[in-house]
Amino acid sequence: MAEASGSLRIIPVRGIPLVREGDDLAPLILAALERQGTPLSNGAVLVVAQKIVSKAEGRRVALTAVTPGARALTLAAETHKDSRFVQVVLDESSEVVRTGHDVLIVESRQGFICANAGVDHTNAGASEEDLTLLPRDADASAAALRARLRELRGVEAAVIISDTHGRAFRLGAVGVAIGVAGMAALRDLRGQKDLFGHTFRVTTVAVADELASAATLVMGEAAEGVPAALIEGLAVAGDASGQESGARALLRPRELDLFR
Repeated sequence: MAEASGSLRIIPVRGIPLVREGDDLAPLILAALERQGTPLSNGAVLVVAQKIVSKAEGRRVALTAVTPGARALTLAAETHKDSRFVQVVLDESSEVVRTGHDVLIVESRQGFICANAGVDHTNAGASEEDLTLLPRDADASAAALRARLRELRGVEAAVIISDTHGRAFRLGAVGVAIGVAGMAALRDLRGQKDLFGHTFRVTTVAVADELASAATLVMGEAAEGVPAALIEGLAVAGDASGQESGARALLRPRELDLFR
């Protein structure tokens, strides 16, 4: 299980060039880490923004190439959104959960309940017509990046692909893990004792989400140009427990969803 050594160090990874389709992210990130004197080490956690993963994987679309269908036109009228944008969201969704003025909450094809299925125009390109989509399988993307880092440097590090999501009952977006490799996304405390000897019965901690959120503080959300962060001090990769799970472990099963 993931445990802190007493303190964590969160390091922004600066100097990663603008990513284009087909780019190999691992050498770009490793070179940036080495230039700033913080090379990747065993047991570290590398948090990478979804945007550069999507760009490298070619997960982009231009609104100029989209023709909205009847359902998109109806939802666009309800939400006051561009009907072409709504069509892209529908293409990336398995279910529409809630709609409202400028609000379109869906279940993405990856299983995330979020606004617009993660479809976004910020930092996607020079034109407002450019959009990025979530990776088709962010867990697989995280695993591939982890394997490539190991191949290039022989280092066992965990990888988290992060995105920002809103929350149903709180204002403000936070960083969350949408792809995880090399660590358990959840820490199960059930069966352990609290300070007074009481046994935890239901408590699990979303460690991967906590790390993604912490990393977002140094990566930023706007024009910072820092699409990755290195977290040191949390023993996760090569954990003796052998526990590892993707971000899908964080998804609440429908039968336990009391609000949808």
